[in-house]
Amino acid sequence: MEAHVELRRGVVRLGRRLRQERAEGALSANKLGVLGHLRRNGPATPGAIAVAERQRPQSLTRVFAELEQDGLIERGPGAADRRQALLSLTDLGRQALDTDTGERDMWLADALDRLNETEREVLRLAGRLMDRLADAEP
Repeated sequence: MEAHVELRRGVVRLGRRLRQERAEGALSANKLGVLGHLRRNGPATPGAIAVAERQRPQSLTRVFAELEQDGLIERGPGAADRRQALLSLTDLGRQALDTDTGERDMWLADALDRLNETEREVLRLAGRLMDRLADAEP
């Protein structure tokens, strides 16, 4: 059980560090999730995105509104109920996602370069372990 606690603590600390060191104006985790979902799966309803991202639709309402206001997503015409409207990624949204992902990848590459060989091996083993845990049935 102690290894589980250590692993969770490490993941939380890394996530916190990534959030703290994000570039000014970088996308939030929820915005990245929505844009990434639309890129991978194409147009979808707000409810379908929320389910896929394991969120409640109302918790993403502000995210959808801000993304639409910023021109990163657009709503399909003709939906009487905003919850059933099809959302799609705009070209500006694709560009913002690419930029944010590129900056995050550079930060991670720099952090990985500072690891010694033992730390890199531990990281590789932890990655394999995380894959196995993700594939395990609850």
